[in-house]
Amino acid sequence: QVQLVESGGGLVQPGGSLTLSCRTSIRPFRVNDMGWYRQAPGKQRELVARITAGGRTNVADSVRGRFITSRHNGENTVWLQMNSLKAEDTAVYYCHAQIVPQWGAESGPYWGQGTQVTVSS
Repeated sequence: QVQLVESGGGLVQPGGSLTLSCRTSIRPFRVNDMGWYRQAPGKQRELVARITAGGRTNVADSVRGRFITSRHNGENTVWLQMNSLKAEDTAVYYCHAQIVPQWGAESGPYWGQGTQVTVSS
């Protein structure tokens, strides 16, 4: 069974940087879009950044110019490099991917377990 495994969260001071990573637990047939969402307490989950298999990215206005997403297709891994972090970036960050798990199967959404990012002095 394919799972998304996240790492890299933690506590960082305002203005600092942090990089999250996410990879598939096993090699699926195909991985389409990959990306990151976040959910702050009392708020809905929101898209942070998304990247296609071809490398085209879509980044939320709130993080544009500060966050960068990238991926390695051969390793089925996606990263989120977060710079100039602010207190309002504090949230649980979830990795997301559209995956075809095996030949003949349909593409479906997969989620990571979530990793806490806290920006505080």
